[in-house]
Amino acid sequence: MTTLDDLPLRPELRGERPYGAPQLDVPVRLNTNENSHPLPPQVLTALTEAITATLSSLNRYPDRDAVALRTDLAAYLSATTGVPLTYEAVWAANGSNEVQQQLLQAFGGPGRSALGFTPTYSMYPLLARGTGTRWISGPRRTDFELDPVVTAAAVAEYQPDVVFLCSPNNPTGTALDLAVVEAVLEVAPGMVVVDEAYAEFARPGTRSVLHLLEGHPRLVVTRTMSKAFGFAGGRVGYLAADPAVVQALQLVRLPYHLSALTQAAARAVLAHADVLLATVEEIKQQRDRIVAALTDEGLTVAPSDANFVFFGTFPDQRAVWSALLERGVLIRDVGVPGWLRVTAGTPEETDAFLAAIRAVCADGRALRPTMVAEVRS
Repeated sequence: MTTLDDLPLRPELRGERPYGAPQLDVPVRLNTNENSHPLPPQVLTALTEAITATLSSLNRYPDRDAVALRTDLAAYLSATTGVPLTYEAVWAANGSNEVQQQLLQAFGGPGRSALGFTPTYSMYPLLARGTGTRWISGPRRTDFELDPVVTAAAVAEYQPDVVFLCSPNNPTGTALDLAVVEAVLEVAPGMVVVDEAYAEFARPGTRSVLHLLEGHPRLVVTRTMSKAFGFAGGRVGYLAADPAVVQALQLVRLPYHLSALTQAAARAVLAHADVLLATVEEIKQQRDRIVAALTDEGLTVAPSDANFVFFGTFPDQRAVWSALLERGVLIRDVGVPGWLRVTAGTPEETDAFLAAIRAVCADGRALRPTMVAEVRS
């Protein structure tokens, strides 16, 4: 039987594992930061009508540059942030992951480097490796936040071609102070990419990095429709940047990379943004409820501007993860020693998670250092 060892695989890919979170059939799944609310009936009706209208022309290629979709995305961003944008400043692809991959294809690659600040979104180094870009990991404070001076110093030291900043940061959940981005922009020699996948869930008063776009042609803000819009299965991500950045990505994007069905469905969803964003407020209520409950349990909780909560600290977070799974609740162990991440879902899912974590804390066995040996033996 042929194995990877038998294939002429690139050396830097040998021994690596693909990205992925456990997909287990359990009663409560709160590990991938999905929007737990199904699409409302009126949105499903609009989706059905939009897709049906597209079916008769599937023998033709879709709009290669998705101009209508990009126009709708620009209008959405302008309306919700107050930053005036046109479609020329917006680009869309199959999830924000593909957008970020295209950015590395255009501005990274062999002989170039990308800098991020861990713990952060684990796809960044994977995308870097896949595009032949050298990955550099920069420092965070012990509270997982970024200091403007220290962060800018790392950029000045390493001189990366691409800087990745995540706001709110995944997996820790806290939004960036714009001062951090401004400090990085002052010294960065290349592109600065700020990932705002969870921007719609930010606490009141949190300003989007979109407000810094004017006058910064190397700044890129990426977003997604997977979270706030409940469109994870639709796979649509996008960016806002100087139009020249969009032109650069058109040099590396695959032809017809967004299907006609995807474009039609995304536009139908965007047309109901007001309805869908109402679920965002419900999710934020559950997030804040989780933060308060975990704090009451005596646990340490990172401030969250996302639809998830990062909490600890445990002698062995894997033991706690397993104890929760035994109780039918799946959350995420992201590999940060002592910490776990839980998605804020429906009220019922929050009830189940809080009951499970309280039971684990009351039982105490999963919280004791001796569990490390027990679990790993």
